[in-house]
Amino acid sequence: MDFKIALAQINPTVGDLEGNARKIVQKIKEAKDAGADLVIFPELAVTGYPPKDLLLKPSFIKKNKEKLSEIVTETDGIAAVVGFVDEVDGKLFNAAALATDKKVIGIAYKANLPNYDVFDEKRYFAEGESSQVFDVKGTKLGINICEDIWVDGGPTEAQAKGGAKLVVNISASPFHVGKIKEREEMLAKRAKENGVFVAYLNLVGGQDDLVFDGGSCVFNEKGEVVAMCKRFEEDLVVTDLKEGKKVEKSQEPVAEIYNALVLGIRDYVRKNGFEKVVIGVSGGIDSALTATLAAKALGPKNVVGVFMPSEITSKESEVDARQLAKNLEIELKVIPISKGVNAYEKMLGDEFRGTKESITEENIQARIRGNVLMALSNKFGHLVLSTGNKSETAVGYTTLYGDMSGGLAAISDVPKTTVYMLADYIKVIPRNIIIKEPTAELRRGQKDTDTLPPYDVLDDILNKYIEENKSTEDIVKEGHDPEVVEKIISRVDKSEYKRQQGAVGIRITPKAFGYGRRMPITNKYDG
Repeated sequence: MDFKIALAQINPTVGDLEGNARKIVQKIKEAKDAGADLVIFPELAVTGYPPKDLLLKPSFIKKNKEKLSEIVTETDGIAAVVGFVDEVDGKLFNAAALATDKKVIGIAYKANLPNYDVFDEKRYFAEGESSQVFDVKGTKLGINICEDIWVDGGPTEAQAKGGAKLVVNISASPFHVGKIKEREEMLAKRAKENGVFVAYLNLVGGQDDLVFDGGSCVFNEKGEVVAMCKRFEEDLVVTDLKEGKKVEKSQEPVAEIYNALVLGIRDYVRKNGFEKVVIGVSGGIDSALTATLAAKALGPKNVVGVFMPSEITSKESEVDARQLAKNLEIELKVIPISKGVNAYEKMLGDEFRGTKESITEENIQARIRGNVLMALSNKFGHLVLSTGNKSETAVGYTTLYGDMSGGLAAISDVPKTTVYMLADYIKVIPRNIIIKEPTAELRRGQKDTDTLPPYDVLDDILNKYIEENKSTEDIVKEGHDPEVVEKIISRVDKSEYKRQQGAVGIRITPKAFGYGRRMPITNKYDG
């Protein structure tokens, strides 16, 4: 097929209509300069995705359409597919405009609205029609939107039967482990079974808890990839369908996770107007990984580590924290908390008299540290990154208003076993941090295994319960100790109230806490 298309993989920001339109116009110009016949942009490129309840604001809908009109004026000599929100007779549609020579020649509406996992499109949009076939410079093409191409016998099949030789799918498909492979297999299947070229354009960038990995691509009629954009960064790839040759491009799962977390941190911090982050660095692996990711995302000069020793803190922890800061080339502040702990003990002495020391005294240390970090945040305008991993967050092995304090829980969807995988992959975290026994170090001689099973056991139980929705009985049948399983599941359920008060985290698993896994706090279901 003698037809040149440009994949304009951009990183829009939700609500930045002006900035998003500017990006789109710039890419139209670049694609035109490269001789493209058609340039394609992501789903809801004008508004950013997901706009959520901004869609309930009439002024937002009006301004998004005004920006589309401005974009259309830039299509002299080139065709463009641009995602936007359309309104017809009081109904909103997730739409794709096909424009060329300064006018819109067609609009496709999303027909299949996802309403599962992190998607909530039926709250906002009406189902539309996306089986039309358009003509661009003699090439017959169909346009559909994200979920439409996932549906067997859906719009792609109808467009192919209607004469389309090229099917364009504009998408906002968020990342989680395993999603990239699943997506590419589906696209190859659609191209091959319908005998069409498929041009798939995905969003890239971080938006709140979601990360969009990009990977926009073109498949030929044989189901082979003949063009592909970079993962986890903006890109513009121009390809001639007549000359397209098979390409191979993949990453290890651990590399995908690493890149997703780096992008998620960078965009959350920058898009929300922060320059620097502050992190409590304990000498443990979770804070070390968080600091390492932040340094990569933002640059070392924009990361401030804070080591806050108490009388319980080991010398080894300080040595490890200092070595980490040296390896990363980040600033490290040392703020001892012993005076604060003593002040709390004195202040609460009368109330606690006659009682035994318990987890209460341990948590006071964590809460003092949280207060220190938030004070630095308030004074200097840095964003606090909390450092709890998914395993700890799942079972409530965290302190509310203590180590949970922060504006972004950077690794709260990363299981502990994956934390170790990432640490080995990155190769900058001091070896002693990786190999030493995990401990919260809130009492002398404390180890995580005093309270929790080994992390490989814990993570397997959590994966089965959270990701796979298996019951206690099912998990026990797979070889786990019944008492351990019951204890872990009970802790997961009882910690929901904690998790819903925590900072937003970056989603890397199919069932991230928060928007991806919506459980009631008040819940008496057992099993």
